[in-house]
Order: sequence, then C-alpha cells, then structure tokens
Amino acid sequence: MSRDPGIPRLLRRLNDRAALELLLGDGPLTRAELGERTGLSKVTAGQLLARLEERGLVEVAGERAGGRGPHAALYAVVPSSAYVAGLEVLPDSLRVGVADITGRTVVEITVNPSDVSDPVGAVHDAVRRACDTANVSLSRLRAFVIGTRGVVDPATGDVRWSYDLPSWHVGVLASLRETLGVPVTIENDVNLVALAEHAYGAAVGYDDFAVLWAGVGQGLGVMLGGRLHRGISGGAGEIGWLPVPGEPLPTDVSEPQSGSFQRLVGPAALRGLAERHGMTGDGVPDLVRDGDEAYLDEVAARLAVGAAAVTVVLDPGLIVLSGDVGRAGGERLAAKVQQAVARVCPSSPAVVTTRVGGDPVLRGALVAALEQAREQVFSDTV
Repeated sequence: MSRDPGIPRLLRRLNDRAALELLLGDGPLTRAELGERTGLSKVTAGQLLARLEERGLVEVAGERAGGRGPHAALYAVVPSSAYVAGLEVLPDSLRVGVADITGRTVVEITVNPSDVSDPVGAVHDAVRRACDTANVSLSRLRAFVIGTRGVVDPATGDVRWSYDLPSWHVGVLASLRETLGVPVTIENDVNLVALAEHAYGAAVGYDDFAVLWAGVGQGLGVMLGGRLHRGISGGAGEIGWLPVPGEPLPTDVSEPQSGSFQRLVGPAALRGLAERHGMTGDGVPDLVRDGDEAYLDEVAARLAVGAAAVTVVLDPGLIVLSGDVGRAGGERLAAKVQQAVARVCPSSPAVVTTRVGGDPVLRGALVAALEQAREQVFSDTV
C-alpha cells in the first residue's frame, strides 16, 4: 500500500500548531520540555523548533540552568511575527488597539472622527494613526475586528441595523477590506464582551454562559458549547426588546428606547427610581454604586426579569453582569440579582460581575482578531 505523501506534511503542521500554542500559553520552554508536552522525541522537537525559528515564528529567549553541562535554551514565540487590530465604534469616537501575536497590547488610542458619515475613511485614519503610534506597518496586520452596536448579519458580515450608527450600512465591510487590505470582521459589541469574559474574565472555564450588558442600551451575549450564539439573522441578544409585564410593547422598532425591558432598566428608568428613593447623583452608575440597599434591591429585581428570561430558555449556569450599571453595582448588585432570579426560576444560575478590565469591547475585539491571526500564521508553517 502506497503512503499518502501529504500525511507527513499534515503531521508536521499539526505538531507546529500544537507547539506554538504551548509556547504561547506556557512558554518559554526548552526543547526537552516541549518534547515532553507534545509527546515528540527530542530529535523531532529539535527539528520542529529549527523549522519555526527559520520561519521567524520562534526565537531563543534565554537559558534554563540545569545540572551538569550547558544550560538549555529557552524558546518563545516571536511577538513581532504578526500583529492584529481591534476597534470599538461609538457614535462620537473610535477606540483602536493593536496587539502582537502573543496578545500583548502595544498601543491603544481614541480618535474623534472628523466625518462620522464616512465610516471607511474614519476607520482607516484611526487604524493608520494607531499603527504609526506603535511603529507597526499597516501591512503587518493579519486580522482586524470591529465592534459595533447593532445587529450584524452572520451570513454577510455586514451591519444589518444600528440605531445610532446610521452610516454603518451594507457595503461598508467590503469597502473596509478593500481600503485596509486586511481581513476585516465586524461583530456585535456585546458578543465581543462575551469573548473577553471567556478568555480572561469571569467566564474562564465556562462554555455555556451569558453576559447581561446593562447601561445606556441593554444587550446580551450568549456562548453555548464554547461558541457565540448569534441567531439566524444576528439578532440574538437584543434583550432590550424583551416584553415585560406592566410595560408597554414597542410600537416602532426603529426607536430602541421603546423596548419594554429597556423602559424598565434603561438610564431614565433607573434615574426615576432613584428620585423616588430620594437619591440624586451625576449619573446612573454613580447612583447604583452609592445606592442604599432598598434602591439596589429594586434595581436587581428589574435586571432579574431579563436574567430570568435567559435562564428559563437557555439555562446557561452563569450570568455575567457588565456595562456601566453592571460594573458600578459590582458583586453587591450581582448577589442581589442572583437571589432575585432564584426566587422566580426553577434553575438558579450563578450571577457575577465582570472581571474584564479596561474597555471590554476592545479587549474582545483583540481576542477575536488574535484567534483569526493565529489560525492563519500557525497553520502555514510547513
């Protein structure tokens, strides 16, 4: 029986990918350590490292002292072997981050676009400025992920609908890819927050969970079986439209503030609730952060309406509170929401506050971009 000549090449590619992932997660490692963790012989591990070193993907990053004899060389992934960019789009600003292939953020800037009606030009300018600041050529970006408010069509990748970003319409994605010359992906902002929580936040180790975003707008990011659940049309997670007993149903879906759940937990509703408790403050997050127990109980009861709806349908096991309100309430609010959900649901998910620091949408965009870039770079080593 003749042997398929493609099999050795495939095995080398798989071994290379496994070695690079180990070096990213556990490195730097010696040749012997890499061989032990991959199950490869020292000879094969040495050949693998030589191949990756020749491709500019790994380098000697130091030495490890042993017993007798020379010190063993430590190998690590070359940070500059590839770069990625992430961006969060807001109505009046763009926040851009650039990271190297190891995940280290090398620059993060905020740009106020001069022309919000030209999203392609605004994004190109912001990315170019970020790359210039980081001293990274735009051509070295291997992936670029943009987080936006609104609904992204899973089939085309275009923004299908966005209330406060009207210029982000069908056709923008193709123009961005052509202008930037980089693989570009657009993703819903709360979905990206879920990726960040899963990578290094409150949902590490969970493959089934939901992020409940409470702030100016209400959103939901759902991960099932370790994969984002976007829905057929990309509309999964638009929880602001959840019908709520006692709240009027929307009469115009082009007005997000008319959604029933949005009316219950939006800024205007929580500010009005605070006034009834005799509380005043500069903003809703301040009111939630400094609120007394009675006020926070009522806020939690309102958020629990959305959390309970998610629980009885998906039974995620974990709900992460994020957004301005979720962050401000912290574990105190999360505990109250958990108790409120347990009173009305047959299953009781753990409810915790976010553990992602900085801008969670931007961090999620970089997580998604790194996943794409590593797939490209690490799968093309042979």
